[in-house]
Amino acid sequence: MKKSVNTFCLVSVFTLQILIGYSFVNYQPTVSYKCMIQMTNYTGEKAYVVVSLIDPDNNYVKTLYVQGDDEEWFPDLKDWWIFSNGSNEDIDGIAGATIGNGERNIISLGLDASQIDSGYKLRFESAVENQEYYPIDAEVPLNSETIKNKVEGKGYIRFIRMVPSK
Repeated sequence: MKKSVNTFCLVSVFTLQILIGYSFVNYQPTVSYKCMIQMTNYTGEKAYVVVSLIDPDNNYVKTLYVQGDDEEWFPDLKDWWIFSNGSNEDIDGIAGATIGNGERNIISLGLDASQIDSGYKLRFESAVENQEYYPIDAEVPLNSETIKNKVEGKGYIRFIRMVPSK
């Protein structure tokens, strides 16, 4: 009986230490946005679009979404490909079907709340097979005052509109 009480006390102390340790970990709350990508009326194949998180120094941080699931065409998104190189990130599960001319798609994006109002932005790159590549088709500043504004694209993207998810 005494041995089981000692074992119980040791397990309880160990569990308490783990719980106290986790209480000191600084978890950043996440915020979710729905993002509508409206494409222009262009001719040709469907577009590949990559959404990347860019830091205040204009460096890639991570890939948030890839629109287009045929990896053969990923190198056509040249700036993003240099960053990701197909190996710097695991992009499984964030790739969706390509999007055609005049179409729209709504995607969900999750961000750390600390990235809002801190100089970060979302970069949208686009490419179409055997046509132009737009390294910065659109950029959305992660600013709480302007993030919901409509942002015009410069290439295959007509505009981007973001709204907080509920």
